[in-house]
Amino acid sequence: MKALVTGITGFAGSHLAEYLLRQNVEVYGTVRSGSRLDNIRGIRQDIRLAECELRDPVSVDRLVKALRPDLIFHLGAQSSVPASWSAPLETIQNNIAGQINLMEAVRRHGLDCKMQIACSSEAYGAIWPHEAPIKETNPLRPLSPYAVSKVTQEFLGGQYFRSCGLHIVATRAFNHIGPRQSEKFVASSFARQIARIEKGDMPPVLRVGNLDAKRDFTDVRDVVRAYWLALEYGEPGEIYNIASGTCRPIREILQLLLASSRAVIQVEQDPGLLRPADAETLVGDSSKFYRRTGWKPEIPLTQSLKDLLDFWRAQP
Repeated sequence: MKALVTGITGFAGSHLAEYLLRQNVEVYGTVRSGSRLDNIRGIRQDIRLAECELRDPVSVDRLVKALRPDLIFHLGAQSSVPASWSAPLETIQNNIAGQINLMEAVRRHGLDCKMQIACSSEAYGAIWPHEAPIKETNPLRPLSPYAVSKVTQEFLGGQYFRSCGLHIVATRAFNHIGPRQSEKFVASSFARQIARIEKGDMPPVLRVGNLDAKRDFTDVRDVVRAYWLALEYGEPGEIYNIASGTCRPIREILQLLLASSRAVIQVEQDPGLLRPADAETLVGDSSKFYRRTGWKPEIPLTQSLKDLLDFWRAQP
């Protein structure tokens, strides 16, 4: 069985590749010219990489035609909410064009393959208190260009399922954390700053944004297992929440990381880290996915944070 992973060099993509190898799947991944391969260094000899610009329909068509994958895990995207405010048009173009090109290539060549679209809980956006925990049927009120791009990806997936018969399953993952996560994301930003302070590479002041926001955190290794199960057992055309069902304020994540630090650290809010609009609470109900696949998180938050902090401590 052959699996194509877009975004294989990224945070979730690299963990997914490791998981797929353990399932005895042949793993292929897309990379851009000059892509950093740090996250897949440990498995580089076990996977095959193809240079492919997802926004280029010719490049995507050539790859899909030659490879004819059985599974496609579409993780390649501009995945940062703050970055989407700085570059809204680029975010929309990148995230939508890449998916259209993949689906068009699958349709054009008549492939009998399954495709998972990695979407996001950010699609829910503004949530009223009585709506939590959030089910898949909740109204979507996106609050960022990134969230709008993810809603569009979902709608496009549904459209190609209904109009073209493609086997497409969309997953709405809530916040996921773990080793290799970019410092652009909140828990990883905290962990990186703590590690640098411990090494004496920066003053003992940790800069934060909104600590009152509440989020649902799941370990990335549990999330990629869910991606696999989504294609194994998920119903095509459906959307599934991937969530722990537990809501924690960002302040608690910071406190847990600080408690593991060997340094005395002062915390200061940085106005530049505050978003123009931010959902107050995002906690997911993944019971629909559990009923379909039996999936539930297995790795506790404390282990995820320990592994994340140790990852940054090991960086030069």
